[in-house]
Amino acid sequence: MLKNQNNISIVVASDNHYAIMLAALIKSIEENHKTEEGLDFYILDDGISVINKEKINASVNPAVTNLIWLKTGVIVPPDITIPIDHTAMPFTTYYRLFAPGIVPKEVERVIYLDSDMIVLKDISKLWNTDIENKLFAAVQDWQLTVSCSWGGIPNYEQLGIPADTSYFNAGLLVIDTKKWRAEDVTRRVIEFMNENMRFVNFADQYGLNGLLYNQWYKLNPGWNWFAQFDNEEPFIIHFLDIKPIFKNYRSKPEFKDAFYKYLRLTPFRDYKPVSNYNRILKKVCTKLKKRFLRLFALKA
Repeated sequence: MLKNQNNISIVVASDNHYAIMLAALIKSIEENHKTEEGLDFYILDDGISVINKEKINASVNPAVTNLIWLKTGVIVPPDITIPIDHTAMPFTTYYRLFAPGIVPKEVERVIYLDSDMIVLKDISKLWNTDIENKLFAAVQDWQLTVSCSWGGIPNYEQLGIPADTSYFNAGLLVIDTKKWRAEDVTRRVIEFMNENMRFVNFADQYGLNGLLYNQWYKLNPGWNWFAQFDNEEPFIIHFLDIKPIFKNYRSKPEFKDAFYKYLRLTPFRDYKPVSNYNRILKKVCTKLKKRFLRLFALKA
């Protein structure tokens, strides 16, 4: 299927660790899409193996779904350096900041989705949502406000942000690409984070909330429903906690069942959950990598 400016443009980013979840996400969108637009997926490939890419390619119906693979190494401008924060969150999360710059210039809107999601509603309903001339749309996080005691924006007072300001989850964004590019948002968010690095707690979600706190449209919570909580009819399920690919998954069991329903429609259909040690090892490796990069940067 050829790219078409009337298609729905979706950006996702994944490393090889979450390639299985990415396959289920893409399939869930395709299965629940009922309107006539095609689906253009721009996949920011942060080291997905050839075998897993082949399986994801084989998962989709090419009459409906177009997969555009982009290596993450080429989407970051040479004069921009991704911040090295102190969290265990992978660098992959930062690539959402570049989503508006990687789609064709004529694409005026893009949906960004984290790879640890599945979509249960026709994505065209989200695509056609009126975001009232805002820079982007998102769903309020379960932290609720920037003053959340265990998260939020730790330095909100110094930044002059009112304590009751709503705080959004950056796992789903509906972005006005022209506004974003015109306002040089990607560069500004990264500069903001570098200026406030000791307060960064949830990677680029901190930067997006801290800089753009009054520029977003609040979506129905169903469009980014956190799998820890009950909901009989969520539109999108977000596996914020331990993912269903691990044996010690602990969110709502019906949402795990929904994940495997879509995974079974892909070449990953025989996948079995793995030990939690895999998850812990990945976090440890990420933190060690960031520590090494910080030390290297100090010596440079």
